[in-house]
Amino acid sequence: MTETLITTLNFFPKGLVYVALGVIVLALAKLARDAVTRHGIDAEVVEQRNLAVALRLSGYLLGVILVFLGAVYQPFSLVVSDGGLGFNREFGFDVLRVFLYSLAGIVVLNLVRLLVDRLVLYKFNVEREIIEDQNAGTGAAEFGVNVAAGLLIAGAISGGSIGTEVETALIALAFSAMGLVALVLFALLYELSTSFDIHDEIEKNNTAVGIAFGGNLIAIGLVILKALFGDFIGWQQGIVEFVIFAVFGFVLLYALRLLVDLVLLPKTKVSDQLVAGNVGVALMESIVLISSALILFFAI
Repeated sequence: MTETLITTLNFFPKGLVYVALGVIVLALAKLARDAVTRHGIDAEVVEQRNLAVALRLSGYLLGVILVFLGAVYQPFSLVVSDGGLGFNREFGFDVLRVFLYSLAGIVVLNLVRLLVDRLVLYKFNVEREIIEDQNAGTGAAEFGVNVAAGLLIAGAISGGSIGTEVETALIALAFSAMGLVALVLFALLYELSTSFDIHDEIEKNNTAVGIAFGGNLIAIGLVILKALFGDFIGWQQGIVEFVIFAVFGFVLLYALRLLVDLVLLPKTKVSDQLVAGNVGVALMESIVLISSALILFFAI
């Protein structure tokens, strides 16, 4: 027991290195967002108390950390001796690789968010809704977009590869693109499966619809993470597994939405409550879907 405890304590320095690196990555991600944003984020959050901006920024920062965790999930190099823990030169390269992958992930995360906005929330101007109208529903949807994007990028860069660093990066980009396609398809299918127009409701400041939509995106993001997670073995196996998980996830999440209607809220229709702006129902549906996606991730 004592030896196990000592061994565990010896790994704390490694963890602290990554904690410090994560804080640095977050700070750089915030600076990057400030640089590409026309409005003052700090002023909107603090002076204007703009909840929509705060929600989008929170989702973005969470997405960045998810990308960082995907980069951390790589083989690391440690030297454990009788005298304690030592870091060899390879561990330093691992930390540098995590940092560089995180920086690249921040760029990809911003690009993915822009693409999803153009392809999914295409019926209204997202910036105007968030800045001028302070539309919390749009902010909640953007929260989901950022977190889902972070999850798919984390899955694409997690694990090891059988090639060089350049080949690994290209594989990560390819699977990120596959994850983006799956995310957009799910969002479009979600819109088709609802009895109301998501864009119209969100544009009318319906926070409940924005929360439900964002929650669904996070849930499918977890499914995509599972589909992409792990070491790259080969293109054929990787693509087949991805398609199977994606299709299964689409069907599962749709079935769970029906289950919420039939079992958890049998005396009312979830869609009616969402149109009525019932934030509580939106949170219930989101939590059920996200929880189920988490179970799927750890159980399979």
